[in-house]
Amino acid sequence: MNEREDLKNALSGDINAFQSLFVGFQSQLKSYLFRLLANRNDAEDLTHDTFIKAFEKLSTFKGEASLKTWVFQIATNLSYNYLQRQKRWTPDVSQQAKKLVLENPTLRNEIIKIHQTSSDAKYDIKEHIDTCFTCISKNLPIENQIALMLKDVYDFSVSEICLILEKTEGIVKYLLQDGRKTMTDIFDNRCALVNKNGACHQCSELNGWFNPKENQQQALMKLDLVKGSKKYNREELYQIRTTLVKAIDPLRSKGSDLQEILLKCNIMAMGEITG
Repeated sequence: MNEREDLKNALSGDINAFQSLFVGFQSQLKSYLFRLLANRNDAEDLTHDTFIKAFEKLSTFKGEASLKTWVFQIATNLSYNYLQRQKRWTPDVSQQAKKLVLENPTLRNEIIKIHQTSSDAKYDIKEHIDTCFTCISKNLPIENQIALMLKDVYDFSVSEICLILEKTEGIVKYLLQDGRKTMTDIFDNRCALVNKNGACHQCSELNGWFNPKENQQQALMKLDLVKGSKKYNREELYQIRTTLVKAIDPLRSKGSDLQEILLKCNIMAMGEITG
């Protein structure tokens, strides 16, 4: 059965046909929600809620955009309400999380246990840069964060983002420009991978913790981000980061469990959960 037939049947109330369509972008939707919320359970819950709400509202789908764009609009609205209850993160979140871990032996042992026992707890610098991108994006106002993720990570067009956010083209372009500038400024001032004056050394510190036998400099120089940092300008470095992020599914990578506990530490450092 093709997509047109599935959509016709779904519009007639066939939930199995709708599930067949939904599964085509479900993984991407879940990773999008995870990057917005920084919490796997919340991302899974909102993915489920999105499926239910989209099926219930399917009669209102007019085909002005693709079904995927329409479903992402529903998911974005649900996540927007969630994000309004959260604090915006600060640029020094990784430093605050590091301090928290150093002062909390229970939390430190939890990280070590996951690294030693989980099959998805291998440390990889690329994956940590992906997690860092998520953390830095949470410094942005909600609409900037959403627009940036949709365009720069999930390749939605500006016109599609206009529909999802219900904003004009001019506003969406401003949200993207402003969001990228803020992200670039934070990376430029904090990332020690590309700036020797950067404040954050977390990538190399964690690599030394989890991979003590690996030559850290060799591991770093495997990354185009590091190798080209002296010749690329700020905007090009940002684009390299987004290319790296696009290639990683944060929920299915070989280090997803480890990255999840590190995100939990950041959430705790921002005072959103206590343990």
